[in-house]
Amino acid sequence: MSNDIPHSPSRRRFVGTAAAGVAAASLSQFALADTNQSIVSITKPSSASKDAIRPLRVHVPEAQLVDLRRRVRATRWPERETVTDDSQGVPLAMMQELARHWSTDYDWRRCEARLNTYPSFVTEIDGLDIHFIHVRSKHENAMPLIVTHGWPGSVIEQFKIIDPLTNPTAHGASASDAFHLVIPSLPGYGLSGKPGETGWGPERTARAWVTLMKRLGYDRFAAQGGDLGGVVANVMGKQAPPALLGIHVNFPATVPADIAKALQAGEPAPAELSDDEKHAYDQLSSAAKKRRAYALEMGTRPQTLYGIADSPIGLASWLLDHGDGYVQPAAALTSAVFGRTVNGESSGAMTRDDVLDDITLYWLTNTGVSSARFYWESHFNFLAAADVSVPAAVSVFPRENYQAPRSWTERAYHNLIWYNRLDKGGHFASWEQPDLFAEEVRAGLRPLRK
Repeated sequence: MSNDIPHSPSRRRFVGTAAAGVAAASLSQFALADTNQSIVSITKPSSASKDAIRPLRVHVPEAQLVDLRRRVRATRWPERETVTDDSQGVPLAMMQELARHWSTDYDWRRCEARLNTYPSFVTEIDGLDIHFIHVRSKHENAMPLIVTHGWPGSVIEQFKIIDPLTNPTAHGASASDAFHLVIPSLPGYGLSGKPGETGWGPERTARAWVTLMKRLGYDRFAAQGGDLGGVVANVMGKQAPPALLGIHVNFPATVPADIAKALQAGEPAPAELSDDEKHAYDQLSSAAKKRRAYALEMGTRPQTLYGIADSPIGLASWLLDHGDGYVQPAAALTSAVFGRTVNGESSGAMTRDDVLDDITLYWLTNTGVSSARFYWESHFNFLAAADVSVPAAVSVFPRENYQAPRSWTERAYHNLIWYNRLDKGGHFASWEQPDLFAEEVRAGLRPLRK
């Protein structure tokens, strides 16, 4: 007799129902976290005024952190790149090293606790909630300074410069160099609101920063920025509101119109350029040809980036694919992810956890796409000569996207009060070299203290 007994229809229904029940029960253990669940608590203001400053604290529900680790472990990986360098994009080995640490050893609660040590607030400006950290110095006559992060950064980028700038005497500097710091999240980034309408580009953001500083009681202040933060600071300088004392940028906009035209046409460097100018031209030319695909996509089709809202590894690789003046990903990012010096390039003070703190904030706030829209909202060349007349200080780090020559810088910033070329540091200068960066800000803005 055969042991193969035919299954009756009723038995098939029972087995199917039971299997479905087991599957549902198993699935419930791994159910996706409610990504709409708030990760912050905001103190209700004493008045109904839209101008109210509302204290904010961050606390991410544990279910969202469990879900993040589950998603990282469930990544479907592509095959390894067919080259031995990063010319095809972020290398597989780099992403898998990051994923290993992210899903096993990384602790978001450490970052969350540090974020909550700083006074953090939101206030509504022009219909949008703007998040900011506000740390006042204990020193008299401290200069109010608004510091803006870039992409793929966040306020986490600035953590290491807060104490050196607000408490300079603890870092070997003078009390007369102290700052009151305001560090906002750009619209659509981090803990700020996501614009529900068009128009939130650098110009509107620059005006919002003036409103924010005045709302905090600062009638006169300076602005600082790198990457997109440098773009906003440059726009503030060009708008030249009466309250603005001056600006400091480590992402200067100095490229003359004729040079920009030659670059756009893909022409070789003009023969009459000096050595510094030719070096900058070559860096800009290489970047335009090989390292700007992310900016083109975000500037034209940001809504298409659904994958970075759905996959943590997709988001991480997108954020990591940002170059410096020589390689992409930036040398400091690569060394930080691997936790060691790679190809002779140090990450400085930037650590793997610093990188993951930033990426995790993007993930938890689901701001991969909303942050990308800032590029779509920007309608000018970020590096074209700034044409700024307010006092301006420029620090040129050696591994920035390009090393702005003094000659171009003097033409772009008509009241240049500081220009300095550093011997270390790169695109993420405040992360990589926080003490050196802080000293540059102090020295660059010192002429404004009268």
